[in-house]
Amino acid sequence: MKIAVTGKGGVGKTTLSSTLARLYADEGKNVLAVDVDPDANLGLALGFSEEELDSIVPISQMTKLIEERTGASSDGLGKFFRINPKVDDIPDKFAKTCNGVKLLVLGTVETANSGCVCPEHVMLKRIISHLLIQDDDVVIMDMEAGLEHLARGTTEKMDQFIVVIEPGARSVQTYKNVKRLATELGVPQVRVVANKVRNEKDEEFIKSKIPAEDFLGFIHYNEDVIDADRQGLAPYDISKGATDEIIEIKKIIDND
Repeated sequence: MKIAVTGKGGVGKTTLSSTLARLYADEGKNVLAVDVDPDANLGLALGFSEEELDSIVPISQMTKLIEERTGASSDGLGKFFRINPKVDDIPDKFAKTCNGVKLLVLGTVETANSGCVCPEHVMLKRIISHLLIQDDDVVIMDMEAGLEHLARGTTEKMDQFIVVIEPGARSVQTYKNVKRLATELGVPQVRVVANKVRNEKDEEFIKSKIPAEDFLGFIHYNEDVIDADRQGLAPYDISKGATDEIIEIKKIIDND
């Protein structure tokens, strides 16, 4: 299973990503959780301590490694570098394990956009492409709202593109933007999880805006999840309510 979870900051995609990762790990699967978000909060949500996470340097910031693998010049002179650097050893070398889940922090490239062909961006794209062809692993990527690190040839390996939204017009617009980008990349379907849903009115709003075939389920507003975030703990370990709702979402994912 290869899953990319995306959405604007603060909507709860890390709660979904981390809980799915823990659920698959509980089944005995080899799970690799990949943090491709500039906020890099996935580790805390998986149960890592702040001290453990402070010791992790995102791959995008490993200048010497990127120079070594791509052949890029450290002084910035010249534009020639390898676009297919060796990356197959990256997960084993740099991933850390907690609660049965391996965490790999890729980070982002601040200058990345549709026209970026910098060594850092090439490195991250190459790593993601490699991860998506690992048949034995469940790979869950916690991404920002854009899909800059994905490209044709990698998206066809994805089993699920999931946008986490809140009950609101701006969040629905994010879903539409991601769906447009995904369509351009050849992704046949983008699914939606609605988080922080408080009442029937919120549910009706979501149902009126999201096509039924794209909708995976609701995660209702839950104070336990808020408390877990305050304490830097895993929602999986604190909120049975949210975990039970994500179990139901996972059943749909697994049956597709």
